[in-house]
Amino acid sequence: MRSIWNGAISFGLVSIPIKLVNATESHSISFRQIHTEDGGRIRYRKFCELEDREVTQGEIGKGYEDADGSIIPITDEDLSSLPIPTAKTIEIVAFVPADRIDPLQMDAAYYLQASGAPAAKPYTLLREALKRSNKVAIAKFALRGRERLGMLRVVGEAIAMHGLLWPDEVRAPEGVAPDTNVTVRDQELDLADALMDTLGEVDLEDLHDEYREAVEEVIAAKAAGEALPQAPEPATGGKVLDLMAALENSVRAARESRGEEVGEHAEVKSLPQRKTARAAPKETGGKKSASTAKKTAAKKTTASAKKSTAKSGQGAKKTASKSTAKKTATKKSTPRKRPA
Repeated sequence: MRSIWNGAISFGLVSIPIKLVNATESHSISFRQIHTEDGGRIRYRKFCELEDREVTQGEIGKGYEDADGSIIPITDEDLSSLPIPTAKTIEIVAFVPADRIDPLQMDAAYYLQASGAPAAKPYTLLREALKRSNKVAIAKFALRGRERLGMLRVVGEAIAMHGLLWPDEVRAPEGVAPDTNVTVRDQELDLADALMDTLGEVDLEDLHDEYREAVEEVIAAKAAGEALPQAPEPATGGKVLDLMAALENSVRAARESRGEEVGEHAEVKSLPQRKTARAAPKETGGKKSASTAKKTAAKKTTASAKKSTAKSGQGAKKTASKSTAKKTATKKSTPRKRPA
């Protein structure tokens, strides 16, 4: 791999000569700009404003435009002699746990290659120290005209460095989250957990760029004069009104895609019956009817009890009257004894 920067890692008083090489590469398909009428290439030519002529790349340098519009030439030699320690050195300033690094700060990735035999021992020492500490090294370095932050970590048997954005270069997520109060029910969280478990993990090696493959198919078809591959019809789905139903369907579809046997309910808790606004009055009326029925039954029972009591009272009164009448009649019919 071709190096893009040569320097050293400053690890306290230990200096490790290294070469910086790109750890990533782009596989995206690039296009040329053409004239749509005849297919001619569109090219950008670099002209000097003062001489009004095209110049070669070797004639092009860099300069800083001052506030008054004047240009101050800056050469590579000027930048290489900057009075800062990071001009040619990756200066390690701290060691921190990896979870202290916000992924939003991650930038380009590089491999740090040991430069020559003398670098092998200190390079290995730093690599093993990083392994045993379970930490990453935070460093400062200068590249492409500016000082940057970097994070050093072990990848296999090599040391990799991720460029980091400065903290003030990461924007705060203001106005991104919903500004309305939303309540998430436990049932919805349970279904979301079930969907996450069903999707499971994935080996990143199995993922590939389907967009690039589709573009390559289009290019190959046009080059061969064949019909272009047709895009599948987009799924026509209505607006999702029931989040629970959408989650249940997602769990079912995920399990089917993994070849799992899925029952009617996909082993997901059934949705509770929702009470609509129209059903509420009926339910309320039913309660009132039940209550009224109970009250009516209670009144009838009470009335029956009163009638029974009244009849019993009248019967008792009649019996008592009859008994009194009999006693009176007996007294009247019994002759009184006259004194001798």
